[in-house]
Formats: sequence, structure tokens, C-alpha cells
Amino acid sequence: MAGGFMVDGKQGRAELYEGRVTMYVVFACMVAALGGSLFGYDLGVSGGVTSMDEFLILFFPKVYERKQHTLHETDYCKYDNQILTLFTSSLYFAGLVSTFGASYITRNKGRRASIIIGAMSFFIGAIINAAAVNVAMLIIGRILLGVGVGFGNQSVPLYLSEMAPAKIRGAMNLMFQFTTCFGILVADVINYYTEKIHPWGWRLSVGLATVPATLMFVGGCFLPETPNSLVEQGRIEEAKDVLRRVRGTNNISAEFDDLVEASEAARAIKHPFRNLLKPKNRPQLVIGALGIPAFQQLSGMNSILFYSPVMFQSLGFGSSASLYSSIITSAVLVAATVVGMVLVDRKGRRFLFMEAGTQMIISMVVIATLLGLKFGHNEPLPKSYGLPLVIMTCLFVAAYGWSWGPLGWLVPSEIFPLETRSAGQSIVVCVNLFFTAAIAQCFLASLCHLKYGVFLLFACLIIIMSLFIFFLLPETKQVPIEEMSALWENHWFWKRIVLSSDTKKQPV
Repeated sequence: MAGGFMVDGKQGRAELYEGRVTMYVVFACMVAALGGSLFGYDLGVSGGVTSMDEFLILFFPKVYERKQHTLHETDYCKYDNQILTLFTSSLYFAGLVSTFGASYITRNKGRRASIIIGAMSFFIGAIINAAAVNVAMLIIGRILLGVGVGFGNQSVPLYLSEMAPAKIRGAMNLMFQFTTCFGILVADVINYYTEKIHPWGWRLSVGLATVPATLMFVGGCFLPETPNSLVEQGRIEEAKDVLRRVRGTNNISAEFDDLVEASEAARAIKHPFRNLLKPKNRPQLVIGALGIPAFQQLSGMNSILFYSPVMFQSLGFGSSASLYSSIITSAVLVAATVVGMVLVDRKGRRFLFMEAGTQMIISMVVIATLLGLKFGHNEPLPKSYGLPLVIMTCLFVAAYGWSWGPLGWLVPSEIFPLETRSAGQSIVVCVNLFFTAAIAQCFLASLCHLKYGVFLLFACLIIIMSLFIFFLLPETKQVPIEEMSALWENHWFWKRIVLSSDTKKQPV
């Protein structure tokens, strides 16, 4: 374990931390990680539902007609409809706005309160969507689902990073990504079967979103609050009790003292969002709050998650075959996340980022080449091209599954100091959902106009992402969460900023 860092001019106490990985902390993190299943189930179910004929006939008849008659346009444009994409993206715009309210709740009422509120909102949204009879009901339901996603994505990564011991914090935090990916897989399997139920199969798909919401709500009611949040709220004895239970030892003084010092610094900050702009917080702002969440979406992965059934159908696969292909890619994503959980605290964050970047670039270039050679002439895609297309898509998904997918939530959640942690996570979720919504809204139009070139665009963006990580992100594996500031003070680029003369502590 990394220990003994200099933090604000004082020797860190990481080498004095005691404790073990208890079943209590494992159980708490598993329950909290269910929040990822909300995000994942929606990612999976929305793409499948928008490819179902009964759904299109009821809400988007023009898209259904175009789907049936595409003689005068390339298959790339079959699903290009901005109202249809608004069905998907409205959730993420709502999540973007709600994350600021979630920040207040998370900081003042605790991480657990945000988890419970998110579950309740998601449950109500799922009910409204399942009962929808017009587009307005669909959008209202999606907005409530978005509020649930905003609260869940704000609180769950923080909860996992604060509860987990430093030596396995990466694996624990990746549980959020695992449940997200598992939710996608479950949604794809459900879509595969409900697509055969006429005419209400799509209602069952969207209505079953109440299941992960219920699990998250019930689990949230029994979760302990994190020691960090309890100290932040002044509930000192409760914090000590929880810390003893999650670490499995009574000797918690070193770690608890670090929590108290961090909390005192947090209380001195009157305006945490403004504090994010100070030079000492510049690395966290640029890397954690802006760069990583934006690049996570600009990788092109969510275009595949949102629209894989639609995309495979557009590429000449039949309706059932396209849903089956989505199940394959989702299963690959789940398996890749497990690989990431095994490697993240051994190989480190930077290794996974860089290896996966290379694999993703190659995959996107090959996909673009295959489509450029043979697709877009109103003819079914030959099987000799379709199979390599699915394989390269799976290789891309696998690389994302052990890198940008989970690390896009892990790294931001672990690098912010306590005084800006909830505010920082709000910016993370806000930026993430903004680009998620933008990709959801623009991908089908981009596919129509750029054709195979959209995948080359993603390849170029992944090159930029990889260079960003290589030059600006230090390794954070096994560094105690309250001692992250030492990384920036020793980094070749960031040290000139965080150690500049205007970084003296002043309440903001």
C-alpha cells in the first residue's frame, strides 16, 4: 500500500491504517452498487424498445414506415428521427439537471439519502413509461428515470470509494460498472423475449425497470452511511462505529484522524463549487470533472449501447438477430468488467487505459473499413462481413469494459478531496450525462450523414483520450483516498500549478 505521503505539509498516516476486508464492507458495497443496475437496465432496454415494431407504430409511425420502405435511402438513415432519439436522450438531460440537487442532498443528508431518492424517482418513471399512451407520457417517464439516474450516479461511486479500503478500492468501485453492465445484459435478454410478445412486449420491457429500482430502494434503507459523510455531518460516534465495523478492527485512530482533518477542511469551504476553480483543485477539475467523463462518452461506446439493436438492424441483421447480437456484446461487457475488477488494483488505472485505447482504436478503424467496403447500397450485409463486424464490435466493447467504462467512474470518485467531493462528483455526473445525451441525440443523425466515417471520428477521439491519460493522469492505485493531493504535488505538470504561490488555504 502506498503510504507516508506528504499532505499539506504534514506526513500522511496511511502506513498506520489497520483493518481487513470484512464481509460487512463487501455486503454494503454490493448493495450500494445496485445503483448501477438502474443506469445499465435503461441503457439496454431503450435501444431494444426503439427497434420494436409495436412501439414504433404507436409512437413513431413515420419511422416505422421508413423502416419498412428504404428503397430511396441508404440503410444508414433508416432510424434518423430526432423525436425518437429524444426518447433516449431526455433521460440524460434530466439526469444532468438533477445532479445539482443530488449534490446538496449527498453532502448535507448523506450518500444513502441520495441512493434512496434516486430509486424512488426511477420506480415512478418506469411505471409511467410502461403505461404510456402518447409521446408526452413517454418523455415525462424518461425525465423521472433521469432524476433517478442523476441521484444514483452522484452517490453510488462516492459511497463505494469512501467505504472501501485503499488496497481494493478499485475493485470495489468497479462493482458499480459491473452492475451497470449486468443491467444492460439483463435488459437485452428481456428485449429478446418481449419482442416476440405482441403488441405489449415493449411495455413489459420498460416496466421491469421497477425491479432494480425496488432492490436499490430496499437495500438503501438498510445501508450504513459512510464514515466520511457521518464525520462531515458531525455524527462523530456513529462514524467511529461504522469505521470499526467496515475495517474489522478497533484500532481506527489513524484513519479516523485523517477523516476528521478532511472534514474540518470541508466545513471551512462555504462554496464548494467555487472552490473547485482554485489552482490546488485544478488537476481534479480538468481530469476528473471534465476530461474523463467527457471522453468516456466520446469513445463511441454509448452509441453502441443505446442503439446496438437499431444499428445491427440497420446493418442488415433481422429484428431478432439484431437483439441477439446485442446480447452477445452485453455479455462481453460483463465479462470484461470482471477482468477489470481483477486487474485494476494490480496493474493500475493507467495500464488499463493505455492498453484499451490501442485496442479500441484498431477496432473502430476495422469497423469503419468493413462498412466502407460493403455497406450502404440497400443490400443486406454479406455474412462474410457481418461476422467480422460483430467480432470487432465485441473487441471494442471488451476494451471499454475494463477501461473507460469502470475507470470513468472510479478515478473521479477517488481523486477529489472531501471538501469538494460531492460538488466534484456533481460536475462529473453533469458532464457525463451531457455528453451521454448529446451522443444519444446525435448518433443516428451522424450515422446517416457521415456513414462509416462516424467510426473513424470515434477512433480519432480515442487517440486524443489516450494522450490525455498518458500525459496528465498519475497512477492512483492503492493510494489512500485522503492522501491523493500528494500525487499532484509530485506530478511533472500539475506540481507547477498546485504548488504555486496562490494555493494557500483560504475558505471559499
